Amino acid sequence: MSKNIKILRDKLDQAKLGGGQKRIDKQHEKKKLTARERVNYLLDEGSFEEIGALVTHRTTDFGMQDQIYYGDGVVTGYGTVNNKLVYVYAQDFTVFGGALSETHAEKICKVMDHALKVGAPIIGLNDSGGARIQEGVRSLGGYADIFYRNVQASGVVPQISAIMGPCAGGAVYSPAMTDFTFMVENTSYMFVTGPNVVKTVTNEEVTSEELGGASTHSTKSGVTHFTSVNDVECLEHIKILLSYIPQNNTETAQHLPMDFDEELRENLDSLIPDSPNKPYDMHEVITGIIDEDSFFEVHKNYADNIIVGFSRIGGRSVGVVANQPMSLAGVLDVDASKKAARFVRFCDAFNIPLLVLVDVPGFLPGTDQEWNGIILHGAKLLYALSEATVPRVTVITRKAYGGAYDVMNSKHIGADLNFAWPTAEIAVMGAKGASEIIFRKEIQEAEDSELKLSEKEAEYAETFANPFKAAQRGFIDEVIMPRDTRRKLIKAFAMLENKEVQRPKRKHGNIPL
Repeated sequence: MSKNIKILRDKLDQAKLGGGQKRIDKQHEKKKLTARERVNYLLDEGSFEEIGALVTHRTTDFGMQDQIYYGDGVVTGYGTVNNKLVYVYAQDFTVFGGALSETHAEKICKVMDHALKVGAPIIGLNDSGGARIQEGVRSLGGYADIFYRNVQASGVVPQISAIMGPCAGGAVYSPAMTDFTFMVENTSYMFVTGPNVVKTVTNEEVTSEELGGASTHSTKSGVTHFTSVNDVECLEHIKILLSYIPQNNTETAQHLPMDFDEELRENLDSLIPDSPNKPYDMHEVITGIIDEDSFFEVHKNYADNIIVGFSRIGGRSVGVVANQPMSLAGVLDVDASKKAARFVRFCDAFNIPLLVLVDVPGFLPGTDQEWNGIILHGAKLLYALSEATVPRVTVITRKAYGGAYDVMNSKHIGADLNFAWPTAEIAVMGAKGASEIIFRKEIQEAEDSELKLSEKEAEYAETFANPFKAAQRGFIDEVIMPRDTRRKLIKAFAMLENKEVQRPKRKHGNIPL
């Protein structure tokens, strides 16, 4: 027995080589961490239980039988983050470049299967050179096994991917199918084909960072939701995200206790500029109505004409979708529609109520938008909100024009409560454009066409540049003073807490992809 114990200890020591079991000190925070250091930093201290530490590959081709490493390049297991169960895998770049083999994939699949059985989040820390070439189709089959499980887990348990090194070729599709993707600046990259292949095929000269670095994917492609300056910050951001979301699709996010005071926010009364064409920062509105310092923005650097993120209102986790007048006047375009639709569908899948803040002049016009499918992509956001059954509350702060009014969680597509500030303008279009169409003949026949246009514009604005027509028809439930918004929302989400919707029986809808 004592001999076997010694053998076990030796093997476990080999499996943990280079891993570092201690917490990360300040001196090493900015360095790239090893797989085990990442796992240990992410999880509550002492909570990690490893699965498959003694697994080795089965390959005998190309001299691989002489290169045996316990764990086979991936650390897998479970533990807790803030006392909540999570499953985790961390690829180890020091073993075969973190390349995925048949057994490497089996270890990942095993923890994914466990996560589905018990209903807990899956966190993947990716750092791999891709498929293990020496194994041929077996490594490709391993990727497919993981992809299949990503799809089965989608909407059942939260899936989070952190790209903390290379992630290339087929390996990128697993993170792409998870709910949120994190990347570390200057040390991580993702692409289907690398710079060398790009140069061979297209003659383009591009670096790995330019092609698929954190900055590229957070600003241009929208592939990644969060970027971090180093491994430690990335892991801290994952912990913050987990605090806003539930363990699975049958639970709700943790409701934090809160002491309520007089919840008026008088500074909101003076936030909207007098001129309808002057921008303001929607972040100030968000800050004024949520619990203090509770906003965690998602996709911050991508499509900044719309804001999405998690917050707390009265201790409840709430997903926020808000037009941003500071960027493109807050219009909806291709990227903004995709960004918001994806976020809405996540919140709906995991029982997180939605707050939609509206100041939208319409959809962005132009050949670029039309040729790139604004009709199709705008319909994604419309579909996502129409499909959502979680509590949905809308506040119109200023403009709500045209089809964008319908899309941004209007009463007509199933919103539960719709509020409007007195500054709200709900109409088919702006006063100037509408007047030019409605009163075209009068304006053309007038001696002073500019003066007549100005008069008719004021007439139209008097009629429609307010929320009262919509309120008379019941499309707006209440016109409220901005200072009362937080108090109204706290009560609204509390009232809607037990909302249930029975949807038509079907296999699934056909969202316009």
